Amino acid sequence: MIWFKSVGITEGIFIGLFVVFYVLYIIRLVVISKRLSTSFRPLIFKIFIRTAAFAMLIIALLGPSFGDTTKEVKSEGKDIYIAVDLSQSMNAEDVVPSRLDKIKYELTNNIVDAFSSDRIGLIIFSSEAFVQCPLTYDQSALGLFIGTLNTRLVPNAGTDFGGPLNIALDKLEDPNGPVTQQKSKIILLISDGEDFGEETEEAAKKVVKSGIKLFTLGIGTERGGKIPLRNGFKKDRSGTEVVTRLNSNSLQKLADDTGGKYFEINKDQNDVKRLIRAINEVEGELRDARQIDASANKFYIPLAIALGLLMLDAFLRLKTLRI
Repeated sequence: MIWFKSVGITEGIFIGLFVVFYVLYIIRLVVISKRLSTSFRPLIFKIFIRTAAFAMLIIALLGPSFGDTTKEVKSEGKDIYIAVDLSQSMNAEDVVPSRLDKIKYELTNNIVDAFSSDRIGLIIFSSEAFVQCPLTYDQSALGLFIGTLNTRLVPNAGTDFGGPLNIALDKLEDPNGPVTQQKSKIILLISDGEDFGEETEEAAKKVVKSGIKLFTLGIGTERGGKIPLRNGFKKDRSGTEVVTRLNSNSLQKLADDTGGKYFEINKDQNDVKRLIRAINEVEGELRDARQIDASANKFYIPLAIALGLLMLDAFLRLKTLRI
């Protein structure tokens, strides 16, 4: 027999109080029976009933598990590569506290936590793309990489979606990975949508051909924001401060061309929950199925016995002395 919990301080206190007060109660009954010149023996049966009921309540509280049962446990998962734009425009503060800081918060507190049974990798890009973290089950390590994201990690000569898409495709199509079905592989591209690359269209065609699912997440507002630098804001060649705006059209088109979906975070809208639901709808690949021995908690059996004994005690009356 397996117990859900052991006798601890709480159970010990209840048992101790029951013993002390019930012994005092029995002594009182003995004294009363002697004064009334009645026999105490008929009361022993009721004392037994109440003691047994209390014992059954304690056993129910401890949660006994017994009986051999078999349960099938299935392990399913997906491979997800998250590509994060680290161009300077991601420092814009039209989304508080900034576009990049908002993305880091959502990744750490919502998106990564939602896929604990999946392998997740991280790609960073601007004009060039790099694998920041390979596919891993270790969410703690992934969280450390996300926490260090900043726009100084990659060259900032414009944004090119083709680079991260090609890298993600190359990594996800590895035949030696635990996930082999293309339908269980996902690319999540996060950017403010300012794409100046020439390889994006060709990369999109490769995504369609591979069967890998692509989701895009836009961050920013149509009104836009200035790009902060150490000494003021970024300016163009004429000395005018640059205002960067969310280009949702390029991200929407990329999602449409590949059969994926587009989501957005702006000042008044946050589609992260919808994004998580959409990724969850993608069927994961069965990695492992095994039978394990399991014992069900049978607390209700001693609880039912205790309730039955208490009902018997309530309806049972003794002629010699009513207790």
